[in-house]
This record gives sequence, C-alpha cells and structure tokens, in this order.
Amino acid sequence: MHVLIAGGGIGGLAAAVALLQRGVDVDVYEQAAELKEVGAGIQISPNGNRVLDALGVFEPLRELSCDAVRKEFRLWNTGRPWPMLSLGKSAVETYGYPYLTVYRPDLHGALADRVRALKPDAIHLGSGVAGLAQDAEGVELQLRNGQRVRGDALIGADGVRSVVRNTLWGPTDPAFSGMVAWRGLIPMEALPEHLRAPVGTTWIGPGGHCVTYPLHRSKILNFVATMEGRQWPHNGPSAPGTTAECLQDFAGWHDDVQTMIRLAPSLLKWALARRDPIPQWTQGRVTLLGDAAHATLPFLAQGAVHSIEDGLVLARCLEGVATDGAAAALQRYEAARIERTSRMVRGATANTERFHSPELATEASAEAYLQREWSASPIFERYHWLYIYDALTAPI
Repeated sequence: MHVLIAGGGIGGLAAAVALLQRGVDVDVYEQAAELKEVGAGIQISPNGNRVLDALGVFEPLRELSCDAVRKEFRLWNTGRPWPMLSLGKSAVETYGYPYLTVYRPDLHGALADRVRALKPDAIHLGSGVAGLAQDAEGVELQLRNGQRVRGDALIGADGVRSVVRNTLWGPTDPAFSGMVAWRGLIPMEALPEHLRAPVGTTWIGPGGHCVTYPLHRSKILNFVATMEGRQWPHNGPSAPGTTAECLQDFAGWHDDVQTMIRLAPSLLKWALARRDPIPQWTQGRVTLLGDAAHATLPFLAQGAVHSIEDGLVLARCLEGVATDGAAAALQRYEAARIERTSRMVRGATANTERFHSPELATEASAEAYLQREWSASPIFERYHWLYIYDALTAPI
C-alpha cells in the first residue's frame, strides 16, 4: 500500500507517522517551501495526548509544553473567577493523560522529526496540490509544479480551503463567521506575577471572549481574544492589527485584559470561518482528514486533537490492507470518524453562544447563567465524551 497525503500540517504528519509505523508507505506533499507552523498555542486534551504517545512524540513534546492545573472562567468586567475544569493530576487520574498547552511549532516539529526518522524522504516541500484523478487501479495527485505522482490512496489533509475536497465536491470552503480573533504571544517575564499562573483562563462577556494559557515551558503566554459582529475587508485569513484597535474592541473589559493587549509585542487579526459538518468525506480511493473534513470554530479546543485522532484511526483502517482494498478501508475510516467529528463541530458552534451570552453583561445575571450552563454537570456532559475517547481501540 502506498498512500499519498496532501498537506504537511499537524493532521497530515500525524497520519504519516501512524501509517509508517504500520508498514504502509507514505509520501507527504506540502505546498510551503519550508516546513513550519505559525507560532501560536493549541490545547491538547488527554484524548490527543493518548494518540501522541502511540506516535512516539508525547514525551519530547511534554518536555516543551505546559501542564495546566485547571481551566477557569473570569467575568469580562469584574474579573470574578469561576471554576471550569480541574486538570493536572486530576486529568491523569481520570483519563490516563494530562491536558497540555502546547506551542504549535513544537508539536509540528516533533511530528515532522518522527516522520523523517521513519522515512527520511517522505516529506516533499514546494508541492502544492493542483488536482487529482483516480481509476480502478489507483489515484494520481497533480501538483502545481507540474509533477504527477501516483499511489493507491490519497488523503486530503490540506486544510479548510482543501483543494482535494473542492475537486471532489465543488466549492465547499467555510464562510466567514462574523467573528474576528486577535492573537498574540506575550513573553511571560513581561507580565505581572498574577498573570503567570499555570492556568487556562477564558474571559467571557457579552459578544466576545478571551482565552489565555502558558506555552513553551511557561516562557510565553498565548493570547486569543474573539469579538463577534465584525466585518472582514481583508484578503486572506489574517491581517496585522494594532494595539489601539484591539483595545477599542475590548473597551470596558477588565484591566488584566487591557494589560495583556498592551504587552503583546504584535497582534494579528484572524477571520474565523465556520461550516456545517459535511455528510461525506470519501470518494473511491480519496478521503479527507482534519480541517479539510471537519473545519471547526476553535471553541472546544479540539480541532488539532481531532486531526491527530483521524490520523491514527485512518492508519488502523489501512493496516494490512491489499492495494485493491483501499476504497473499502477508507469507507471504514469515514464511518468510524464522521459522527464524532460532526458532534465536535456542532459543540464548538454551540459554545459561541455560551461564551458570548448577553446574560454575562452584569455580575448578577452572570451568576445565574454560569450556575446553569457551566456547573459540574453540564461541563461533564460537554467534555467527558471528548476526553474519554481512545483512538487506539475505537471500533473500526
């Protein structure tokens, strides 16, 4: 079996590692001339770390990351804290693995190193996808550089604007959600002491929220602040922003939020895209993985984690399969993953309203709202099914 993977992001590289571990030959085709990730933070919950351990990258990544002791809410104007999830030792006791906050380039680099350790020439840079064709014997990937490569199966791991997906089903790119996210990385040493705690904090308020957590051995604070009801006049998914502009968006928010905005060395604005779950990932010998299959708003912190899960389940479905069984194996992979990922996408969308509720406008109404929506029982219902999942043993 020879599998082609379009896209060298986190999901594509995770799939490559899992396949190579199982004796499946893999080539990864990445459009960028250099293999790197945008410097930002991601959260890897226990279900994701369970997979990373199986891929052989968990321990080195853990050394570079942070093990948050808890996640908490803070009210946008008063700063009043509200417990959300107990992490640290509690997460390990319940799920077997910790909840890590990870610098995205650290994870991407660890996966790339693992791929190259298993097959040194597996990753092909400067190889963006132009199109594809398939027949009864295999699939051909057409690259922008004019090259054509052939394999037994093709995995479209080429992101939210997937060429593979759009070639199979026509234009299906996600639409702008009306929300803009401000992102910045703040040196931890620049922050006042009380903002350096190993805690994941979500500031919630009417129409917006702000997420912060430590990265890279607690040397960096990741800052992401989202506001709804915005326009996006820029070309591309991101654009530079100014401190003054961000402060204006979060006028009236707590001094801690204002302080973090002022201390961020630079700020980028990102247009958040959304798309309802799609009903089909697979056609013949071609399927989708990660954001190409289940683009999501980032409000469950599961986008990267579900891409990693996809990669392991895909490899399990293809392990030991003869070349003429590729299409059936990809159908099994889709059947094993599509319901879970669709539920994740819908849950992330639902959290938009929970983070931005107008009931958060005053402390009195916020108290009743948080008790109703964010007490222990609804939190357990919303998150336990995500974290308990085991991609190594889930039915395929």
